[in-house]
Amino acid sequence: MADVLTPEQRSRCMAAIKGRNTKPELAVRRMVHAMGYRFRLHRKDLPGKPDLVFPRLGKVIFVHGCFWHMHTCRYGKVKPKTNAAFWQAKREGNRARDRRHVRDLRREGWEVLTVWECQLRDPEKLERKLRTFLRK
Repeated sequence: MADVLTPEQRSRCMAAIKGRNTKPELAVRRMVHAMGYRFRLHRKDLPGKPDLVFPRLGKVIFVHGCFWHMHTCRYGKVKPKTNAAFWQAKREGNRARDRRHVRDLRREGWEVLTVWECQLRDPEKLERKLRTFLRK
């Protein structure tokens, strides 16, 4: 199926996609805050600028969009039809960068959890996962 937007419209849409304060990230922040945990946001001195940082606990949380970071769920397996080679390279680059950041954080002694956008579809299960991670 052809793209319903013109190249200029598609370009504007893609340029408007944010990297911080996304809906999934805000939902995770609200959930963790409601549990009573306090955190720092996007610490620039850490590899990958994790979305949530718990300095006292030595833990960080990344909130990733399934499409952009190539999650194994059905949303992450979507392949763009327009400019496919570019987007494949871009998404694979994101995935490689994520692995590097997690490796570097673990070497520095941080525990890392990645929350995927699709996990927000089951808030109770995600809350249990977050509690387990933050209590360890």
